[in-house]
Amino acid sequence: MRYLPLTQPDREAMLAVIGAADIDALFIDVPQSARLTAPIAALPLHAPEQTVERALGAMAAKNMTAGTVPFFVGGGAYKHHVPASVDHIIQRGEFLTAYTPYQPEIAQGTLQVLFEFQTQVARLLGMDVANASMYDGSTAMTEAVFMARRVTRRAKALVSAGVHPHYVNVLKTLTQFTDDVVEVGEPALQSGKPGDDIDALMAGIDAETSCVVVQNPNVFGHVADLAPLAQACHAAGALLVVVVTEVVSLGAMMSPGEMGADIVVGEGQSIGNGLNFGGPYLGLFATRDKYVRQMPGRLCGETVDADGKRGFVLTLSTREQHIRREKATSNICTNSGLCALAFSVHMTLLGEKGLRHLASLNHAHAVQLAERLGRIPGVELVTTTFFNEFTLKLPVEARPVVRKLADRGVLGGISLGRLYPGVAALDRGMLVAVTETATDADFDAFEDALDEVLA
Repeated sequence: MRYLPLTQPDREAMLAVIGAADIDALFIDVPQSARLTAPIAALPLHAPEQTVERALGAMAAKNMTAGTVPFFVGGGAYKHHVPASVDHIIQRGEFLTAYTPYQPEIAQGTLQVLFEFQTQVARLLGMDVANASMYDGSTAMTEAVFMARRVTRRAKALVSAGVHPHYVNVLKTLTQFTDDVVEVGEPALQSGKPGDDIDALMAGIDAETSCVVVQNPNVFGHVADLAPLAQACHAAGALLVVVVTEVVSLGAMMSPGEMGADIVVGEGQSIGNGLNFGGPYLGLFATRDKYVRQMPGRLCGETVDADGKRGFVLTLSTREQHIRREKATSNICTNSGLCALAFSVHMTLLGEKGLRHLASLNHAHAVQLAERLGRIPGVELVTTTFFNEFTLKLPVEARPVVRKLADRGVLGGISLGRLYPGVAALDRGMLVAVTETATDADFDAFEDALDEVLA
């Protein structure tokens, strides 16, 4: 039975409010050529289930999937191996629930998982306290900018040219109706450290700056020392916000907290969560103790009950479901509960030693491939200090090269022309990501295919 929540009088009332005479008037901005006025040709109105399954299976088989070919695509979402034990554990009845699991304090198991998750994230990012996760990395970054404004009572955010452009787009979208002023640097492929504009950011900090937002490794793969930038921010009363899109990198790199960051946000998909090309993903958010009451989202704390027994509660939850809207710190703090559970389970299975080993594998594989691809005539390795992702400058525009690589059965990376449409200076850049899942045979296939395409 179809569920029709609106009656005809409901629709007429809504149309009257917005001043549309009828449904056609509502869609008047849609070109007539794009409107559907009859069933789609050659598509039956109904078919047996087995027929539908076969037809859809045939359509899906036309896709080239990440698990079936040499795969070197990153750009904020990474293909890592997730042990089968993670999926098995998160589907146990103790964890999997049909309803929001964190509200009743009797859900002690889930609350304890969130407590463990927060502890893991805080230690990984080098911060004092982390919340119980957010929607994804990009919205977490926007929340960090909002939080910096609340803390400093200033409204200007300086955003590095090395921050992922999709994150920047989310920030611009969500600040277009606020008082926040967002200034974003111009990306450049300078050899050795593409996208690194730390000197310019330090020069741009003034008395109106609420925060400086940088990504490390940045979107071009470059790894930077952020300590001087942190000192410059603090000297001017501004906060340093660090974005981490590849959280596995922290198994090998100094944490943002150790470099002086005030707020660290990121995408946690790399640990415990599959590469799903659009989510669900996992936003990470951590800060210093002194700013905890301005932190968005939820914070699970440890306590004791009336009998002195250890227990867990939601300690802070300054969101509009729990307090008055005007007092809420966030409107986009959706908690990715199941993704956070998967993250925590995978982190527990890895342990510190396992995470460091995983990170070392990623870096070693990336170095190996970068050296091989950099030897191809006409190819320049632009990023010389990187973790598992680097940028190549090709002798020709990268976008058709990526397509020709795909035609040869290799998903070889992301053209910067796709990430930065209209920026001609980046057209020849190609972003390549390497994880522990890549094999020597994959490297051979990529090198041979790129050599052939550029010949």
